[in-house]
Amino acid sequence: MEAYVTLATNDSYAIGALVLAHSLRSHGTSRQLAILVTPGITPPIRESLKNVFDEVAMVDVLDPQDSAHLALLKRPELGVTFTKLHCWTLTQYSKCVFLDADTLALQNIDDLFSKPELTATSDVGWPDCFNSGMFVFSPSLDTYSRLLEAAKEEGSFDGGDQGLLNTCFPDWNRVSFTYNMVASATYTYLPAFKRFGKDVKLVHFLGSTKPWHGESQQSQNATYTGFVQAWWAIYRELVAPALPHELAQRMESVSLHESPEDHRRRLEAGQPDYMGKDSFDNILSYIKKNVQD
Repeated sequence: MEAYVTLATNDSYAIGALVLAHSLRSHGTSRQLAILVTPGITPPIRESLKNVFDEVAMVDVLDPQDSAHLALLKRPELGVTFTKLHCWTLTQYSKCVFLDADTLALQNIDDLFSKPELTATSDVGWPDCFNSGMFVFSPSLDTYSRLLEAAKEEGSFDGGDQGLLNTCFPDWNRVSFTYNMVASATYTYLPAFKRFGKDVKLVHFLGSTKPWHGESQQSQNATYTGFVQAWWAIYRELVAPALPHELAQRMESVSLHESPEDHRRRLEAGQPDYMGKDSFDNILSYIKKNVQD
């Protein structure tokens, strides 16, 4: 068996994981979907996850408390990303692709399963390193033990999982940036996006502001905003109806774009305004099928 694996340590990231799962299925993935969750996920959200993912695995939080290195990134919350190491314990799968919960599939990416461990894309901050928001790996308890030992003995040069994994997998296999495109690249390097944007397979909302925060709608870049709106399209139609009422209301209160009614009318009128037509058509078709079902 092979699977996409993601991680959620709180309800907000769990909502992101639900949207990610639907986006993968909207593009016809043939692989299973698995998610690692920690005790920070509330029971109602856990039930929502069980209705969408093939496997929901409860794990403990691994936090190295490496405040000195995390201070360099000004992101102290990244310590819990060490919990990602638990993905190597999913030995019921022969090959997996890990995806952060703040990613969104724009095309089918099942071809990644033909790649070796460890395959990833270059990080925009330091291209000699890979970004750990997407990587191909082979579950193994031996590898898991090796990673834990390295974390204990050497720590991580950035305080999070990315620094540790880059240290432990120095000879990683590189694939195109289109398999893990940072959303901000649509305006920080616009000429490249105009040239290669149609090939983007996975968009990554890297940074402290996520689609579920709502504030990201303030971007003046239409394409970036379009990616966020695509995220909200899946959320509103397929995720929100299964959420506890109070949480769904709270999510709507942070959204800065159109009302649910206007959004639905535009969807039904076939006026997306989001991104590549083929990508949105797949998402729209999937949404309509699941809403009807």
